[in-house]
Amino acid sequence: MAQFQIGDRVEALDDIISGTVTQVNGNMITLMTKDGFPMQFQDSELVLMANDIRVSNFEIAQIKKEKELPKKRKKKTVKPKERNQPTMEVDLHINQLVKNPKSLNNYEMLNLQLDTAKRQLDFAIGKRIQKVVFIHGVGEGVLKEELYSLFRKYENVKYYDADYQKYGLGATEIYIYQNY
Repeated sequence: MAQFQIGDRVEALDDIISGTVTQVNGNMITLMTKDGFPMQFQDSELVLMANDIRVSNFEIAQIKKEKELPKKRKKKTVKPKERNQPTMEVDLHINQLVKNPKSLNNYEMLNLQLDTAKRQLDFAIGKRIQKVVFIHGVGEGVLKEELYSLFRKYENVKYYDADYQKYGLGATEIYIYQNY
C-alpha cells in the first residue's frame, strides 16, 4: 500500500476513525485520533489523506471489492409440490382439437378425443415422460370412462384423478412406469 510517515493524516478503511501518524513500525502504524487516543493499524487498513482530500471513491470501491468474500450462488431448489408436477398436459376438450366442432357428431368427437389421447400417451411413453395429465372435463363421464378403458390396455400405466385444486374433477393423471 502507501508509505506512511510520521505526521501524515490517515483514515481507517473499515471504521470511521481518522488521525495523525505518530509511529511507524514496519507495517504497524500508530495514529493519534482527533480525540487523543493512540490506535494501531496495519498499513493495509489505512488510507492516506492528502491535503484533506480523500482518496477517490473508485479506489475505495476497489479496496472494498478485494476485502469482500464472494457470494455463494443459490441453488434453485425445487419444492416438493413442484417436484411432483406432471411434465405434460393434454387438453381433450373438443374445441381444442378441431376448429369447427359443430360439424362432428358425438361418436366422431369421442373417437377423435380417444385417438388424440392414445397418440399422446404413446408419445409420452416413447419420450420417457413419467407423468401426463389428460384434461377431459366433467360432462357426463363418457370420455373419462373410455379413457380409463384405454389406460387399462397398457401394463406400465397407472391412472388416478389429477390434482383437484388445479384441475377440479375434470382431469386424470397417469403415471408411466419406465423400464430401464
